Amino acid sequence: MFAIPKPRLRLLTQIVLLISVVVFASMLLAGTFFSVLLERVVASYIGQNALNVARMTALNERIVEAFDDPDPAAVIQPIAERIRRETGASYVVVGSREGIRYSHTNPELIGGEMQGGDNAPVLAGESIISEAVGSMGPSLRGKTPVLNAGGEVIGIVSAGFTSGSIRSVVEGYTRSIAGLSAALLAAGIIGAYLIARRVKKLIFGLEPGEIAFLFKEKEATIEAIRDAIVAVNRQGIIVTMNRRARELLQMHSLAVGGRLTHRPLLEAAREVAETRQGYSDHRVFLDSEVYALHAEPILSGGRAEGTVFTFHTESEIERLTGEFSKIRAFADNMRAQTHEYLNTLNTISGLLTLGHTDKAAEIISGEVRERQDVIAFLMSSVPDPLIAACLLGKSNRARELKVQLEIDPDSHLTGPPEGLDSQALVTVLGNLLDNAMEAARGRQDGEPLVRLSFTDLGHDIVFDIEDNGPGIPPERESDVFVSGYSTKPGGNRGLGLAIVKHALQSVHGQIYLDRSGLGGARFTVTVPKRPPSTREAR
Repeated sequence: MFAIPKPRLRLLTQIVLLISVVVFASMLLAGTFFSVLLERVVASYIGQNALNVARMTALNERIVEAFDDPDPAAVIQPIAERIRRETGASYVVVGSREGIRYSHTNPELIGGEMQGGDNAPVLAGESIISEAVGSMGPSLRGKTPVLNAGGEVIGIVSAGFTSGSIRSVVEGYTRSIAGLSAALLAAGIIGAYLIARRVKKLIFGLEPGEIAFLFKEKEATIEAIRDAIVAVNRQGIIVTMNRRARELLQMHSLAVGGRLTHRPLLEAAREVAETRQGYSDHRVFLDSEVYALHAEPILSGGRAEGTVFTFHTESEIERLTGEFSKIRAFADNMRAQTHEYLNTLNTISGLLTLGHTDKAAEIISGEVRERQDVIAFLMSSVPDPLIAACLLGKSNRARELKVQLEIDPDSHLTGPPEGLDSQALVTVLGNLLDNAMEAARGRQDGEPLVRLSFTDLGHDIVFDIEDNGPGIPPERESDVFVSGYSTKPGGNRGLGLAIVKHALQSVHGQIYLDRSGLGGARFTVTVPKRPPSTREAR
């Protein structure tokens, strides 16, 4: 049998109940404390007030003089009653040293003996505050001696307030405290409800269990993604990195809780925050690695609260798309050759139609000879198949772009040095030739021309690539190898030469920039046949 789940209170109800209980308990404790404190304060105040009334009565000259009269009560009673009414005391009793009453709220008790049994300290000259049960029941009273002109005790004054009157005062204050507590409790419950609704809105109406599940689900999903994912907030603090990002970017000082300091990433985050739109297919350098970058904003209420970056290494992209790249390169070569052959075939067809068979035969022979000459030259002068294939592909690409690519016939490589990364040289040559052809095409007059020469005489392999394009201004020569710099319009530019420099670092090569005799730029690449450590060892 399936277990029936226990009903659970919703988060809104829990918050309201919790805050209400806390407010109620706080109000109850505060009310009880203030009630007890108030009762003590009121008792102390009333006791002191009773003593003040007694002292004021004892200092009345008429009362002091009346003690020498044959009938003291006749004089003292009306004065004591007037003082009682004016001060609000429950009673004002004046008695002799022997404790015989000369005044009382109830005239019938005049002449009787004062009660309470606490006259001894008063007769000794002290003033006291005491609680006792007298003729009017329990009361809080103040007692003080009546002194004659010689300072002798001739009587006693007792002024007091009954327990009932004290209780009525305390109850009045208690009712006020209870009313205030009830109002605060009601305000607390209303506030608890409003706070609970606000919290529910901020968490999209989800319950704690749902939030915990979503958090775990999000964490597991991000960790399962094979792309490197990094999330930063508006302050540039990294808040999330998945496992792939930690493996890939641990050497780049990127860690959860750290601040993003890489300038291109900060600019990307700022652009995403301003536009509230993501972008992809950008390239960035982190230390010595090139990454393909995708950025997406984290939106909340129409405001970008952060950015999520997705990273792919160039080597990973090349590895994943290697076969596709080969097919595409083959297709590009075929397309360039097909385009060129179609033009040639159309020309030959026209010549044959017009009856110029000799001229057609001459074009066919020249075309075959030129193709064979290029292939034969590369096969004999460039033993490395990767470099030869790269140069053949660029030759075909130049034909398609209507750029004349001249390879110095004296150029020659004896063979790939042991341990040399040919792929790095292909990256260098491919990017430099692409840049040179594009620069040559920017020439306003004349035929675009790119010239290539290479040799490995001596200890280094040397490549010279020059063009007849507009060239690079001298003041910009130091900027061309910086990631992001480009003289061409459009975004996602300026990575070709930065990639070249990085590839050369892997083979300990150098690159130099100069003015070409053709009018454009000249790049000279030198790559040692053996790493420096190997040569030093020998």
